[in-house]
Amino acid sequence: MNTEAPAVDLEGFTRGVFAYDGTARAVYRRGIGPGVVIIHEVPGITPPVAYFGRRVADAGFTAVLPSLFGEPGKPETAWYRRREAVRVCVSREFAVMAARRSSPVTEWLRALCRSVHAELGGRGVGAIGMCATGNFALALMVEPCVMAPVLSQPSLPIPIGAARRAGLHVSYADLVQIKRRICDEGACVLGMRFTQDPNVPAERFAHLRAELGPNGFEAIEIDSSPGNPYGFRAGAHSVVTRELVDSDGHPTHAALERVLAFFRERLGPP
Repeated sequence: MNTEAPAVDLEGFTRGVFAYDGTARAVYRRGIGPGVVIIHEVPGITPPVAYFGRRVADAGFTAVLPSLFGEPGKPETAWYRRREAVRVCVSREFAVMAARRSSPVTEWLRALCRSVHAELGGRGVGAIGMCATGNFALALMVEPCVMAPVLSQPSLPIPIGAARRAGLHVSYADLVQIKRRICDEGACVLGMRFTQDPNVPAERFAHLRAELGPNGFEAIEIDSSPGNPYGFRAGAHSVVTRELVDSDGHPTHAALERVLAFFRERLGPP
């Protein structure tokens, strides 16, 4: 018997559809102001992801949440997470083992970013990827309108072997364009991880620092080592969703506030 909780309406969000190159997906929106594309983690747009979207909207932005997999609004369970993880791994749109190329679904996401910017205007749009979509925000930087990319626990490629542990999940050609934007435009990438997260090895952030330089990459690394002062478990993973404690003085709250400040700095006043 399936005991999972059913999907629920995403209260306060409006549902639309965005189509590009023959693929149409549901997109949930909330707020007014510059656009921020929020690319959810596995298993989908869960209540913690929706909460993050509300925080972005309340900060003065238009939160745009495309649904790439899962059932929007459905609470997370272990079975639901495993099911969607398997679907992502076997999908042709997600190149989960690729260290030097982006997942094909990023083409659709780039088109969504262009559409959001064309509609809302301003300096550009923000983009945050999480977990299996974490590196997508880096790949989206080849779009000139993507001005505020955030990599939250970027977990692809699956870190098997030295090359994949350090892999950035972007092609060499895309990386050249990203580095050019950093050099010519002062672009910057914000990344977040827990220090003991096995899905986001330290080598990956070291590679980002080496490629993007001190002005091109800002890292937030939260201590999750044994005996850490906030009691994070060894497998702590989702910085601004599942693990978030949205209270002053907590490191995940500080990370969330830094993300919102990053959007303000890069997109302009809401």
